[in-house]
Amino acid sequence: QVKPQFESQANTNCVEFKAIEYKTQVVAGTMYFIKVQVSNAEYVHVKVFEALPHENQGPSLVGFQTGKTRDDPLTYF
Repeated sequence: QVKPQFESQANTNCVEFKAIEYKTQVVAGTMYFIKVQVSNAEYVHVKVFEALPHENQGPSLVGFQTGKTRDDPLTYF
């Protein structure tokens, strides 16, 4: 759901956008830290916030880190 937001903010078009791994952090909603494969050997880490259900908001991209590999550890940022 956040692929268009990522492509817009990173000024790129992704051939692939496949979640590989994720971690969560509960705040006033849920923060997701997701390792995403964007091409054959290129990965990004995205930070997505999902508000509580009663707020009726979809997930939103909060930040991202590019230039990652499949072996890079997924950390909170």
